[in-house]
Amino acid sequence: MKICVIGAGASGLPAIKSAIEKGFKVTCFEKSNDIGGLWRYKADPCPGEGSVMRSTVINTSKEMTAYSDFPPPKEAANFMHNSELLRYFRAYAEHNDLLRYIKLEHSVSNVARAPDFDESGRWIVTYTDLTTEKTTTDIFDGVMVCTGHHTEEYWPKPFPGQEFFKGKIIHSHQYKDFKGFEDKRVIVVGIGNSGGDLCVELSKVAEKVYLATRSGTWVMNRIWDMGEPVNNGFRKSFPFWLQNWILSNKLTVRCDHGRYGLKPKHRPLEAHLTVNDELPNRIACGMVVVKPNIGSFTEDGVIFEDGTIIKADIIIFATGYSIGFPVVEEGKLIPVTENRVELYKFMYPPGLAKHNTLAVIGLIQPAGSIMPISEMQARVFTGALAGELALPGEKEMKSDIKKKLEKMKKVFVASRRHTIQVEYVSFMEELARMIGVRPKLWTRWVKDPALAFVLSFHGLAPYQYRLDGPNSWPGAREALLEMDERVFETTRTRRTKETMESRPFSKIKYSYRAVIA
Repeated sequence: MKICVIGAGASGLPAIKSAIEKGFKVTCFEKSNDIGGLWRYKADPCPGEGSVMRSTVINTSKEMTAYSDFPPPKEAANFMHNSELLRYFRAYAEHNDLLRYIKLEHSVSNVARAPDFDESGRWIVTYTDLTTEKTTTDIFDGVMVCTGHHTEEYWPKPFPGQEFFKGKIIHSHQYKDFKGFEDKRVIVVGIGNSGGDLCVELSKVAEKVYLATRSGTWVMNRIWDMGEPVNNGFRKSFPFWLQNWILSNKLTVRCDHGRYGLKPKHRPLEAHLTVNDELPNRIACGMVVVKPNIGSFTEDGVIFEDGTIIKADIIIFATGYSIGFPVVEEGKLIPVTENRVELYKFMYPPGLAKHNTLAVIGLIQPAGSIMPISEMQARVFTGALAGELALPGEKEMKSDIKKKLEKMKKVFVASRRHTIQVEYVSFMEELARMIGVRPKLWTRWVKDPALAFVLSFHGLAPYQYRLDGPNSWPGAREALLEMDERVFETTRTRRTKETMESRPFSKIKYSYRAVIA
């Protein structure tokens, strides 16, 4: 089978590898001149492409961000800088010989069903070589759309008087680093991860930074008790109400969110947490001032909803992105309404259930890393094409989609941010069951108790999904057993007597961390 992968970023790379594992002939089209997608820092404006800030660090630990058969190096930081994560992607691509399948500077303009689609399930892909400007069409048996969802900037409805503001207004997507913001008065609109990062970074060079938030947020550090990295997935967990109660108390002990103007009306796990290690400190230093939403603009600043009038030089809208699939039949095949999209397992358009030969990979927002989920989705897609699993019909797909949407409404605050929200643990297990790679835990307590202990108390590390089933990996057990050492040793860079006497903390004693699941 000929498989087309669109995008060579964090989701595209495992998609290529998954296709190769099944013996398919794969071609990946990447419109930029390099791999890495969102996580490859781009110093210049990059409309239509995802891009991180120069200083961006991943919010999930390296072991929970890794691909299932490629552990990160022991010396890699537990929370990698974007440049280090890009090196990991390059190493993954080189290790699996993926680069020869990737056509750089090739932009896909349209993916459409072939005239004989009802019989064949094939797709016509139209793409342009950007170096020669030559446009070509080719026919593929399957397509994986791995274009990400951090490309189309979302701008809220303009505030009253916004058109008269004489300062500069930008979206966080356009922000690269602090240069040009020195000694400026800056207002950041939005308190998600990007908004928090912007406030912290700019507060160190700007005259003053104001953080405008309509709803507030719960702020979580990357580091938990005993200096351990936060892991975002545990097989066992407390009831949802108890998770929220414990976590809200834990986060409040670290920082009284109410006192700092951050506390929202919702419980911690009912919305996407803001991961930030410094924001409360910058508020305490007076360099970040938390304010309510903007009420209106003036020529030289804004009036907040509490009546405060502030002069500002630059306004940054950290208001997120809009989901869209313009390359797939001009956006008509996968309709999107206010960031709501109906896809089975966040992958398959249910109307194509007769031929499930096109899927979106990586269109999820978990309380955890996207990369392992993207890889699992790619394994589901290629496994289905290889005939290793049967997918349900259109009616069953729509029923599953409806159930997930209803569950989302019950659990998460209604917002554009939460239309593709998933619970990392349950969703990974759901996909793993589909392709028969969920590890057999209870038998291992008898046959391999050391591994069973890791599987029970160390979170849902991606390597466990290579222990059993199709495309298992002989190194999975070792990767799991050595995980603690990779996490622990990377921070012991100053070898003192005290350093050498320190030991990894007890996973049982502190297993209440499972509330983060």
